[in-house]
Amino acid sequence: MDQTTVVLVPMYNEASVVGTVVAELREHFATIVCVDDGSSDDSASVARTAGALVLRHPVNLGQGAALQTGFDLLSRRPGTGLTVTFDADGQHRVADAVAMVEASRRTGVDVLLGSRALGSTTDQPLARRLLLAAALRYSRWSTGLALTDTHNGLRVLSRRAIGAIRLRQPGMAYATELESAITQSRLSWAEHPTTIAYTEYSRRKGQSNLNAFNIVYDLTSQRLRSAL
Repeated sequence: MDQTTVVLVPMYNEASVVGTVVAELREHFATIVCVDDGSSDDSASVARTAGALVLRHPVNLGQGAALQTGFDLLSRRPGTGLTVTFDADGQHRVADAVAMVEASRRTGVDVLLGSRALGSTTDQPLARRLLLAAALRYSRWSTGLALTDTHNGLRVLSRRAIGAIRLRQPGMAYATELESAITQSRLSWAEHPTTIAYTEYSRRKGQSNLNAFNIVYDLTSQRLRSAL
């Protein structure tokens, strides 16, 4: 049982799956922190019953805001070593998280990003594949990082990284913003193979293709504000 790594799980209306996700994580990691982003269902109580520490937003602010709430807590929490970000919808494998923590400790890298391109996906819809390919091109262009994957919710971050990263985009644009912060804060990084398992549930909960335009708009608007 890993006593120093904390797994950070943002969640929004995930009551039907988050209990299983937390229980499986608890087999390997002692501390699971779920940030309930204004859920209208019983996500918070289900996660707490499964053994997670639960933080709550009174209203839905978006996944980026949920992660930043967790980063703020963990950057001040004594004894926190590595932080794993892990989606609540069940599409990640706990075995991948364990392997990535081991790789992070072995290499000392600040940010280890999960990559389905280096690993595999199961039952990925064609529309999602095309959307992610476009998002990857945009992320490479905007961050300067030679990524093979983007918007993969499985990552391992050092204490230095969570202290340096400030996510200002509340929604899904946070993923590219996080990648940009790697360059801006001169954090060391690498990628690690992961498996993404698309289920009927995760496909239903995932980003719509229209949301891709919202992501680009949010990031472009932020760049323009920074330039003024």
